Amino acid sequence: MKVTMNKQIINEGLDYMDMVYQVEPELSVDEYAAKMGKDSDIVTLAFTVNSEAAGNDLVDWFERGYDWVLDASVSEGELSPGKYLVFVEMERRSKTASRIVELLEDLETLTGLSLDDWSVEVEGETYGADKDKLKEVITISPHEYREEYEDEEEEDGSELNEMRQRAGIEPIKKFGEPDSELKAFKAMAGL
Repeated sequence: MKVTMNKQIINEGLDYMDMVYQVEPELSVDEYAAKMGKDSDIVTLAFTVNSEAAGNDLVDWFERGYDWVLDASVSEGELSPGKYLVFVEMERRSKTASRIVELLEDLETLTGLSLDDWSVEVEGETYGADKDKLKEVITISPHEYREEYEDEEEEDGSELNEMRQRAGIEPIKKFGEPDSELKAFKAMAGL
């Protein structure tokens, strides 16, 4: 976008190859908790950048360029000297893997990094930026995510709920009671 003020031209935004050597070719998936909602509904990506300014430019790029990006933000502090994280959140859906690959392909115009340069970390394992492989290793269904991680989350909260019960305080339920229509449907199905 160009803005003219007093015959002075100010360029805003990123141009071709503006971020060469500014973005590390490493991406983590679901390593960090979602800010916009529940982890079961949101996939959180984390990119490493070499300056806060590069992080802010990248956040702007993601938020303006993709209507399916729910939120993008720069970490408040440095990961290590001069290194910041850029978080990108999107809905956990069947298109997640192809959207991740789309982001990485589009970043080539800014960074010069091809898909082959990227490594994607999912649950401590590192993979290439291959859409089919990412579909296999990323939990793309909110229901499956809850099923997969429910036991871990219940273990984390069960001790606290036990303490609440001993103190005479109502325990907190992880998942709410099913509504009356769902209860009726389950009853009709014999579940």
